[in-house]
Amino acid sequence: MNDKTAAPRRILTGITTSGIPHLGNYVGAIRPAIQSAIQGASTGESDAYFFLADLHALIKCHDPEAIHASTKAIAATWLACGLDPERVVFYRQSDIIEIPELTWVLNCNCAKGLMNRAHAYKAAVDANRETPDTDPDYGISMGLFSYPVLMAADILMFNATHVPVGKDQIQHIEMARDIAGTFNFRYCDPEKPIFVLPEAMVDDDTPLLTGLDGRKMSKSYGNTIPLFGDPSSNQSQVDGEKALRKAIMRIVTNSQLPEEPKNPDESTIFEIYRAFASAEEQQVLRQRFEQGIAWGDAKEVLFEKINSEIAPFRARYNELMANPKELEEILQMGAEKARRDARKRLEKVRKAIGIKPLAKLKK
Repeated sequence: MNDKTAAPRRILTGITTSGIPHLGNYVGAIRPAIQSAIQGASTGESDAYFFLADLHALIKCHDPEAIHASTKAIAATWLACGLDPERVVFYRQSDIIEIPELTWVLNCNCAKGLMNRAHAYKAAVDANRETPDTDPDYGISMGLFSYPVLMAADILMFNATHVPVGKDQIQHIEMARDIAGTFNFRYCDPEKPIFVLPEAMVDDDTPLLTGLDGRKMSKSYGNTIPLFGDPSSNQSQVDGEKALRKAIMRIVTNSQLPEEPKNPDESTIFEIYRAFASAEEQQVLRQRFEQGIAWGDAKEVLFEKINSEIAPFRARYNELMANPKELEEILQMGAEKARRDARKRLEKVRKAIGIKPLAKLKK
């Protein structure tokens, strides 16, 4: 089949609603995913599904208010940064009631041994074994254990062909392929499989930002730079800028004096700057580092560069955060589009496994 007649790729991206987006999320996931979706929609080469993975969030987060606040902030962030709900399918996972049913069906076709090999489960068991007189499964919920099956349902429900993931998630895509293959082999005509086998998309060029303290930027370390400030407050555009500047000014640096030459390749400031600046802009700042630049001045350059890119997004983010009704309407519109596809696929699954009406009844 040539490229002109080939079906478009379907790219699916899930965003777990267990935190508030920070600069690392923007550079590593949000910006490249939106750019890819825009390009795919304009060329017709791919369509894109984006979902808020609130069911996944329940595995680790048991704070209802945190789940709710994260869902709101993440939805507003993606939309503010340019995700077009008219050109992609943007929905909340829990609104697609077909997904839990498919998860159960897949659970019944998934070997327990496959789940035993999941990295997250094995890591939790290993941690328990390091503690004397502790059950290997202590503190491990069925949600954590069977997480890859729910992820497989997310992917297979919409027959996603490509799933952007980090290297640590490749195993889950391989498991989804295994689960899909088992189901197709058990229930389907070889020429008419219900599920497509998805492929992992790993971009080794996507930058991973360093946080304020020199470690990888992560909310678990408390070293993140907030993208749009505090979502719990009714902040203004000015407040968001102040929060960004304040965070950047907290980046840890060494004790070199302003006039001393500095190595940009050993600087968190310059590393983050590279994720936003052009090659020419990077070269200019590199020269200033090598000639000697005060850390405060370098941080100010970084702030101005980041703020010039995200300030327009921040304005839209604040609008959406102040209008949750608009957010909910967008999510419901996406859910309806997603469920049209989900209902059709689940009907095929039900028919394949023998869960179907005993006879047709007259209306």
